[in-house]
Amino acid sequence: MKCMLTTWPTTTTTKTTKTATPPIKIACIQLSLCCQQRNQLHVQQPEQSLTKRIQRVQLKQQQAQDQQQQQRKEQDQVQQIKFIQKQNYCYANAPKMIQLHSTRLSTLFSVLLVTLAILQVEYAAAFVDEAAASTATTTNLAALKSIVRIGDGSIITRDAIEQSLVTVHDIATENLGTLCISTLYRPLQVPINSERYDSSRQKADLVASILLDVGIIRHGGLSDALAKGLLSDDYITSARILALNLTNGAVQSYVWWIKSNHEKTGKAQRFEEEGLQIGKKPAQSYPWFDDETTSPSLRSPKFTPSPPNIYYKGWWTYPYFSCTLSKWILSYSIAIPPSGRHGLRGFISIDIDVTGLRVNQCEALTYRFNYQQIQTRRLHLADAQVSEAINDLQAFHGSHKCHRETMMCDYRQPTSEAPTITTNKILTMPNAWSRGAYQCLCKRGYYSERHSDGFNGTIMEIAWKEHQDNVSDYYAKVFTCYKCAPGCDFCTGPEPCLADYNWPFRISLLTISIGCAIGTFILAGYLFRHRKVKVFKVASPIFLLITLIGCAIMYCEMIAIFPYLDTSWCIVTKWTRHMGFCITYTSLLMKTWRVSLTYRVKSAHKVKLTDKQLLQWMVPILLVMLIYLGTWTISDTPYAEFIHDQDGLKFKQCSYNWWDHSLAIGEVFFLAWGIRVCYNVRNAESLYNEARLISYAIYNIAIVNIIMIAFHLFIFPQAGPDIKYLLGFIRTQFSTTTTITLVFGPKISRVLKGQGDKWDQKAKVRSITASFSLNGVGLVPEDSPDLYQENEELKEQVQKLAHQIEFMKTVHMQMNNRHLKPKPGGYFTITSTSFQAPFTKNTMSTVQTQTTKCGISDDPHSSSNSVGFPTNLTPSKSKPVKEKV
Repeated sequence: MKCMLTTWPTTTTTKTTKTATPPIKIACIQLSLCCQQRNQLHVQQPEQSLTKRIQRVQLKQQQAQDQQQQQRKEQDQVQQIKFIQKQNYCYANAPKMIQLHSTRLSTLFSVLLVTLAILQVEYAAAFVDEAAASTATTTNLAALKSIVRIGDGSIITRDAIEQSLVTVHDIATENLGTLCISTLYRPLQVPINSERYDSSRQKADLVASILLDVGIIRHGGLSDALAKGLLSDDYITSARILALNLTNGAVQSYVWWIKSNHEKTGKAQRFEEEGLQIGKKPAQSYPWFDDETTSPSLRSPKFTPSPPNIYYKGWWTYPYFSCTLSKWILSYSIAIPPSGRHGLRGFISIDIDVTGLRVNQCEALTYRFNYQQIQTRRLHLADAQVSEAINDLQAFHGSHKCHRETMMCDYRQPTSEAPTITTNKILTMPNAWSRGAYQCLCKRGYYSERHSDGFNGTIMEIAWKEHQDNVSDYYAKVFTCYKCAPGCDFCTGPEPCLADYNWPFRISLLTISIGCAIGTFILAGYLFRHRKVKVFKVASPIFLLITLIGCAIMYCEMIAIFPYLDTSWCIVTKWTRHMGFCITYTSLLMKTWRVSLTYRVKSAHKVKLTDKQLLQWMVPILLVMLIYLGTWTISDTPYAEFIHDQDGLKFKQCSYNWWDHSLAIGEVFFLAWGIRVCYNVRNAESLYNEARLISYAIYNIAIVNIIMIAFHLFIFPQAGPDIKYLLGFIRTQFSTTTTITLVFGPKISRVLKGQGDKWDQKAKVRSITASFSLNGVGLVPEDSPDLYQENEELKEQVQKLAHQIEFMKTVHMQMNNRHLKPKPGGYFTITSTSFQAPFTKNTMSTVQTQTTKCGISDDPHSSSNSVGFPTNLTPSKSKPVKEKV
C-alpha cells in the first residue's frame, strides 16, 4: 500500500508521441514495479530467519501447554479443598441437616396431599359437569322426543297435543263448563294440515288482491259480490269482508255470507252477526279476528305459524269448536292494508267446516297434499289405507296410550253407543272428534289375561292420566299384555307352545350311540391288526373296513338330530343318514353279488372277481350318491321347520320334499335288488358261512327300515321330539348294530377262541373249497397237508362215485327194460304199498333234480361237482342186475 502511494504520479509525458498518458495506466505500471521490488527483497532474506521463526512458534506452543496443565492442577486442588470443607460441614451440621430434610419432606408430602385433594375436587367437578352434560343431553333428547312434525312441516309439542285431546274429550262428553255460556268458541292448540285447503286459500288471496287494488270503501257492492263468490268453493261455508277505520279500528261496514246450515251444498244467504256493530271494534273473542294495532301483522296466538318455506298472505287459525254452529271450524284471515293515507283497512275471513275430519290417535301414514295426490284422490286411484289417512288430523297421529312395546293401536269409528256426546244441541250423529276412539290390541306374541279382545281406548286414556298423576298403577299392571311362551306366534295365555325335550333321556341315548360309534372304530383297528388271520382274510378286509366306516357314519346321525335342529344340523342329518346307508349297504351287497356271479356260472371255467374289481363297481355308486347329496344341499338346502305333536306343541324337524321322496324311492329299488341277490345265493355254501350271514344282515336292514317308515307315517304320525329321537335310535341300533353283530360277531368269536387261522371243519365235510370264499381265497400254501388223511378222503370220494355210477346203471336198465321184474331183495324191491311199479320217467327226473340240487358246486374242479348224486341214494348192495335173454 505504501508502495502504491509513493509511486502514484499525477501526469506523465512522452516526447516522441507528444501525447499525455492516462493516469490509470501510469498507476498500474508503477504498482507492478513496486511489487517486483518487494518480491526481490523477500527472496534475498537468509534462511536463518525462517528457522528462528519456527523455533519461536514451537516455544509458544510449549508454554501454552504448560500453562494449561498448571491451571488443571490448581482446579483439582481447589475442588479437593471444597469437598473436604463440605464434608466437615456435613459432619458438624448433620443434626441440623436431618431436621431440615425432614421438614422439607413433610412439606413435600403436604404439597402432594394438597395436590391430590385438588385433583379429586377437579375430578368431582368434571364428573358433576359430565353428569350435568348428560342430564342436559337427556333433557334435550326428551325435548326432541316431545316435538312432533306433521305432514306440512309444522312443529308442535306433545303437551299441546295432550291439552287438545282434553278439549276434544270435554266437548265430546259435554263436559263444557263455561263453554257456550260465557264463551262461544273453544280453540285447540294443534294446527291442521292446511295443504288440503289450498284452493280455498288461493281464492281468498285473490279477493284480497282485488280489494287492495280497487279499494274497499268505494265499492261496497264489489265486496258483497266477492264475499258471495267465495262460497262457490266446496270447502268454504262462510265468508266475511270487513272495512275497518284506520284510526280506531272500528267497523265501518261488513259483508257476511254463509251457506244454509253450514252445509257444503247449502244455499248462500246473507248473515247478520250480532257481535259486529257499526262504529265499534269487533269482539276479541272471535277466533278469526285480531286487531292489527295490538298484534302487528296478525302475529297473534290465535293464528298458527306458517309451515317452513311456505308464504301465505294471511293466517290460518287453530281449529275451534263453535257453540253457535255446533261444528268444528277452521278459518283463514287476511288483513288488507289501506290503499291511501286516509283509507280504510280491510279484513277478509273464510270458514271451513272440518267436522268431517277424524281424530285418529293411532299410527298412520303421513300424507302430503300435492297436486298429483289430489288428482289421484279424485280419480279414486289411491288405496284404502291412504284414503282413510287423508281425513285424519295428522297432529294426533301416534298419541294413543297403548303400550308401544306390547300393543298396537286399532282405530275404531265412534258410534252412538260409544262414550261420546250425542245430545240434540251439539251432535245428532256419532262424532269423529273423540278422544280414545281406538282399541289397544296385543301384538303378535303377546296376550292379555282379562281382555282377550283388547282394551278400550277411552279407558286407556283415563288409566294413563291416573298413572301420570300417581293416582293408580292400573295402567302399568292391569292394562298390559304379557309375552307369550317361547315359540308362540299367537297365544291366549301362558301355556307353552314348544314341546319339551327330555334331555336326560336324550343324553342317555346319545351316549349309547357315541359309544357304539367309538366301538366301531375300535373294531376297525382290531380288524386292521388281524387282517392276515384266515377268518378275516377270506372275507375281504377292505370291504369289512368300508362296512365299519358306513356304520360309524350312521351312528353319527344320532348326534345330528340331538340338539334343536337348524339348517346346519339338517344338512348333517341328511348326509349321515343317506351316505352311511349307501356305504354300508353297498359294501355288503358287492360281496354278495360276487358270490352270486360265482354260484351261477354254468361253464367249467371258474369265475373269480377280485376286491379291486368290486371297488371299481362300488365307486360309481358312491359317486352318484355324493353328486345327488351335493346338488341337493346347494340348490335346495334342507332347513328346519316347525311341526306339531299330538298335544299341539311345536318342535323343529328337518323339512321333507321331493328330494327326500326321490332318494327314498331309489333306496327302495336298491334294497329290492339286494334282496334279489341274496335270494339267488340262499343255497350257496361259503367258508365260515359268511354269505348267509350277510344275506341275513341285508334282510334285516330292509325289514327295519320298512317298519320304521310305517311307525313314522301310520302309527306315530304326530309323535313328539323324544319319541322321534327314540325311533331313530331304535332304527340305528336294529339296522347298524345288528349288521355289525352278524358280520363281525362269528369272526371275532373264532379269533378269541384261537380258531381264527383254522378252516371250518364243517365246510371240509361239505367239500367246500376255495371257490366258496367271498374273495376267492382258499387254502393258503403255508398249510401243511396231511397226506394220510387226504388219501382216505380221496378213497371215500372214489367209493361214493362208484356207488353212484352203479346206481345209475341199474336205474337205466330198469327204465329201458320194463318187462323185467325186480329181483327180490334187489335194488328196486318194493316194500311199501306206495310204490307198485318200477320208476317212470317222471320219477326219474325228480330224483335227478334232487340229486343235482344237493351236490352242485361253484368250483368246476371240485370232486363234488363231477356227479350230482347224494350219498343217501347209494344202494346197500352192489350186485349187477342180470338181464333176461
